[in-house]
Amino acid sequence: MRKLEIVPELLTKGAQLLGQESLAQEEGKRYLLQAGKEGAGICTPWLSGCRERYFTLKLKAQETHSVALNLLLYGKESEEKPVMTVRFGILPQVETLVYFDMEWLDGHVLFPESVPGELKIVCHGSRISRDEITKAELKTLPAFHDLTLWISELAMSDVFPEGFTLPEGKLVDALGQNKTREWPGKTRDLDDLKEILREQMRTGPKDGYPFEDWSSYGGWKEKRLGEGTGFFTKYKENGRWWLADPDGYAFFSAGPDGVGLPAGARVDGVEKWLDWLPEQDDPEYADMFADSRRMEDEMRRTPVMFSFIQANLYRALGEGWYEKWQQMIVAQLKGFGMNTLGNWSDQRLFGVTDIPYVTSLPEFPGTEKKIFRDFPDVLSPEYARNAERCAQALEMRREDPWMIGYFLRNEPSWAFVDNLVLADEVLRNPEKTVCRQELISFLKERYGSIEKLNEEWGTGLDGFERFDEPQEKVSAWSQAACRDMKEFSRRLLRAYVEIPSRACRRVDPNHMILGMRWAWISDPDLVSGWENFDVFSINCYAQDPTSNIENVVKLGVDLPVMIGEFHFGALDAGLSATGLEGVRTQKDRGIAYRYYCERVAAHPNGVGCHYFQCYDQFVLGRFDGENYNIGLFDVCSRPYPEMMEQVRACGRGLYPVAAGEREPVEEKAQEIPMIAY
Repeated sequence: MRKLEIVPELLTKGAQLLGQESLAQEEGKRYLLQAGKEGAGICTPWLSGCRERYFTLKLKAQETHSVALNLLLYGKESEEKPVMTVRFGILPQVETLVYFDMEWLDGHVLFPESVPGELKIVCHGSRISRDEITKAELKTLPAFHDLTLWISELAMSDVFPEGFTLPEGKLVDALGQNKTREWPGKTRDLDDLKEILREQMRTGPKDGYPFEDWSSYGGWKEKRLGEGTGFFTKYKENGRWWLADPDGYAFFSAGPDGVGLPAGARVDGVEKWLDWLPEQDDPEYADMFADSRRMEDEMRRTPVMFSFIQANLYRALGEGWYEKWQQMIVAQLKGFGMNTLGNWSDQRLFGVTDIPYVTSLPEFPGTEKKIFRDFPDVLSPEYARNAERCAQALEMRREDPWMIGYFLRNEPSWAFVDNLVLADEVLRNPEKTVCRQELISFLKERYGSIEKLNEEWGTGLDGFERFDEPQEKVSAWSQAACRDMKEFSRRLLRAYVEIPSRACRRVDPNHMILGMRWAWISDPDLVSGWENFDVFSINCYAQDPTSNIENVVKLGVDLPVMIGEFHFGALDAGLSATGLEGVRTQKDRGIAYRYYCERVAAHPNGVGCHYFQCYDQFVLGRFDGENYNIGLFDVCSRPYPEMMEQVRACGRGLYPVAAGEREPVEEKAQEIPMIAY
């Protein structure tokens, strides 16, 4: 192990050392660092050309909220924009072990596994080798105030960091809430929970929407687009896209993702911080632990996932708690003016409770050989066969009128790299893929001879067989090479979309294909194959989604657009992170929700937006470490009243806004920089 020290020369702009102290000889020094609110930290010159595998350190944030940091890695191409960014988070006021694996630099992993006590890790950007690193910095993200952190035990090592002992103390109460803070609306104890939930059962909404001009499906009875097909469909009228419900009424889809009771709390390794956790073999609670066998294959430690939400409902409502919850949650959502169960909702609600829903293809087709991350060998017969197999899952719901449609998949990890040239990855990957064979055939057909290709590309290749060997960044060789690589990449993207879409149509011709739920349009070519969809979907985290929708339209997509995810979080309700859009209070969350939804409705292509998510995340982190205050309901199934007041007001006005009869609201929330990882 190589120990490292921080000297003043390593501080970035906006950072200062407030003090340091000597620890035990084997631990070195501990440094107290203040980072300015614009984001600051330390340079980490040890990573450039290093030969050890792991960079490790310990961090402790002095704040009452979580802190997000970036490890920024720069190359020769630019001193202004990092080639790769590794983002991660730490809990407040808890010493945390943090590690970086130099093998992440090849870009193969998007979400590395964190160690116990650490929050989510995300690798953004393109690959970079250790020898290509010209500058590396560890910096806090911009915040709404200066941040103070203890940093200690910096080291480079070839040994994975294990055996770190978590600090003592209890951080989570018996209901799954933050034990270290108080806030209005916090449930005091189990007796308080029982009283609150039973009162919700007695006095809450029972059935139906609160607006007389809404149809039984949540459509708008003031505007009928046809006689109705018996299924949800799309219409374009006078340049405006609409969805229509099965009876033909105009329909705008609004509701939360994740309407269900997942085992969303990852508790392995952090059990000592919990006031209460049943044994996994306790028959009363065994079903509230997730089957994590699939996750184990990808992780160093065996994950244990538990549902405090389920446990709270069971302890409060007793026998038949699940059926009571089914009726209660749907009545609540409809009572707040929501008409859709968003993606990842409990399938036991589908067709049983009278509310429309969207879903996803349970499995997106893959291949044994991958091109890059999760991008399959899409030109292989294997991909086509798997597309046919995966499409069969739609058979069971093909006659269900309550299903709006289905997404093919969510946020492909390969598309998180901006301006990724897939054909480059085909030639870089040493695998003998069908895509590689077809790319070589494409070049042979275009040029006929290697001499002609060399003349056009400005290269000196001795034969097309050179492409049987791994090649690096071929699109950067010349303008002509870039043109050809981009053209073939579009062919791959079209196959990626078209082959599963056609397979799904054959199985289920009744329901709409809602697209891919792109995390963002990281390259204009991502819209390739849009003609295979009924709705184009993106996930859009912003205060105002208008420009994101407009970008899709400008790229030539003539389809309705649905937002698959958006959210707003605050720090005044127990959790220590805001999520991807931060605002000051719960009231601001509601204001931001209404502002966002009404702007989707006001756009001529906007037909729906689904809020991520129904329930708050776990205070110590879900399966990947996210711990955001983004729910409509907290862990005790209590709705946030100030937010939900705005949600209901939004539902009342959505259709007049969509029809151009009323302007969207102008009131904006008070924003703060996000705390997210």
